[in-house]
Amino acid sequence: QLQLVESGGGLVQPGGSLRLSCATSGYTVDSYSIGWFRQAPGKEREGVTCISSSGYRTDYADSVKGRFTISRDNAKNTVYLQMNSLKPEDTAVYYCAARKSFPTQCSRSYYLYNYWGQGTQVTVSS
Repeated sequence: QLQLVESGGGLVQPGGSLRLSCATSGYTVDSYSIGWFRQAPGKEREGVTCISSSGYRTDYADSVKGRFTISRDNAKNTVYLQMNSLKPEDTAVYYCAARKSFPTQCSRSYYLYNYWGQGTQVTVSS
């Protein structure tokens, strides 16, 4: 079974940066697309970004375009989320998730994902 573990969350001031990591184990990750999702208290889970198994396709929510970058290192079985110019509204628990898919597929729909990490808290506040 594929397992995912997020790390890198924390408290950061507005305008700051964080890099989240999603380390996978159990299977090699190179046949799985990966998504990053977030959920703030009282809000629905939001698909932030995703990357295809090949790494050639990515997709971003409008709210993070130009500020967040997803990348993957299949040799290390790890996916990264670089978050720059953070805003208070980015505060949430961030989850990574995986689904087996074709090399160019990528989706931000959470219900398509089979495997989930436990989440890491990101708080943007002065």
